[in-house]
Amino acid sequence: MADWSTIASLGTAAGTLVLALATFGSTRTANRAARVSEEALMVGIRPVLFNARPEDGQLKVRFSDNHWLRLRDGLAAVQEAEGNFYMAMPLRNVAQGIAVLHGWYLHPEVARSAVPHAPVEEFRGHTRDLYVPSGDINFWQGAIRDRGDPLYEPLREAIARADGISIDLLYGDHEGGQRTITRFFLAPRVHGEDEEPWLWTCSVVRHWNLDRADPR
Repeated sequence: MADWSTIASLGTAAGTLVLALATFGSTRTANRAARVSEEALMVGIRPVLFNARPEDGQLKVRFSDNHWLRLRDGLAAVQEAEGNFYMAMPLRNVAQGIAVLHGWYLHPEVARSAVPHAPVEEFRGHTRDLYVPSGDINFWQGAIRDRGDPLYEPLREAIARADGISIDLLYGDHEGGQRTITRFFLAPRVHGEDEEPWLWTCSVVRHWNLDRADPR
């Protein structure tokens, strides 16, 4: 004779198992959808910097001591004036988020992609906030004026050698996240105009992601 109480218990257990599996699947789907939505949101505010293009407009860069540099044709500037060194790069933000520049690190030599970036705490800050709008251009600027600065003589020698220098830029989105380091290589032009020898070519070497998985 059938034990209806046992059958009922088994039926209840089976129903509970089915409900648990359905709930688990629904939760996984919801979590996956949430992750996709979060990633889409982060992509929407993520900046990615490259050097400006030759057809981009001119930029005028003013330093705190009232020194001026004019950037054109996608060229960077490395100039010595009255014992001070002034540097600037035209930047293009190719992504959707506003880029906020946090700091810079100078390599007074050619730093190839295999050379790791310096610790974030060793990057030099800016005296004012610098931004690069989405899909638009702006500039980075830096200066070395103190002859006691450990980079003063190496930079002077690098300019004299005309071998080129490398600059790492630390930046992120407008909320302070998605920090990225992009390495740029600046080199004197082979056939530069004599009246503007401080205008150097500029190109991207490598990107590093600091707050998310790096692609390499």
